[in-house]
Amino acid sequence: MASQEIDALTSALARLPGFGPRSARRAVLHLVKKREGALAPLRAALVAVEERLATCGICGNVDTTDPCGICTDPRRDDRALCVVEDVSDLWALDRSRLFPGRFHVLGGRLSALEGIRPEDLAIDSLLARVAGGGVDEVVLAMNATLEGQTTAHYLAERLEKFPVRLTQLAHGLPVGGELDYLDEGTLAQALRARRPVA
Repeated sequence: MASQEIDALTSALARLPGFGPRSARRAVLHLVKKREGALAPLRAALVAVEERLATCGICGNVDTTDPCGICTDPRRDDRALCVVEDVSDLWALDRSRLFPGRFHVLGGRLSALEGIRPEDLAIDSLLARVAGGGVDEVVLAMNATLEGQTTAHYLAERLEKFPVRLTQLAHGLPVGGELDYLDEGTLAQALRARRPVA
């Protein structure tokens, strides 16, 4: 039987995405066994992040500086702006190293069922960034959900008055995907986005 403190650590880890009670117990057991090599560095890293955690006032990214490392990177292309729903989407796109521009995090997506309205998202700050000039292209990188596409449509309407090129991520067949295993929505999008064979 574990102590109250170890049970509390297990419960805290079990609340994290990707962890359940069993995986949390395994992680705690590993941390306890490797106290010097794993527990101490983890504790130090958590304390450091907690003390320095900040939300970027420009793009909405989460970092330990404000403005964040992406917004202060001089190698980034100021003319391209990629709009995402959440920080996790920004991190995924940035990890790919395929988008050289800047980002803007909305902080969610429009959803009538959840009561999320345009004023609940960082849309006004997006419009201000575009109105400030220097942006040639806005990439709407919304998730391929009904709410994501509704958000993209709403943003396209709000951005059409600016002299920018509006694009959105392609949706359709994943690399290595087999037609038999794909849902109708993915197949329909792939058919709509078909292109000539080179």
